[in-house]
Amino acid sequence: MDPTQNQAAGGATNNAAAGAGGAAAGKEDYGDKAFDFVAKKSGHSVNRDTSEKITDGLRTGFEKLTGKKVDPKYSN
Repeated sequence: MDPTQNQAAGGATNNAAAGAGGAAAGKEDYGDKAFDFVAKKSGHSVNRDTSEKITDGLRTGFEKLTGKKVDPKYSN
């Protein structure tokens, strides 16, 4: 599959998921934006859903390790 077709298909899926998932699902926080920036600079194309899972996992790991909650402005 051509990468542009993959992005187009992923975008349609992401838009549908954001609409069904509520306000938080469609919102991109600073953590997501930073991850997307780093992934793009390193030459990797990461699906929006995969990016969200990775940043959520990082947030959960940080919260378990430190016992502190992350401000929703940075990661929801």
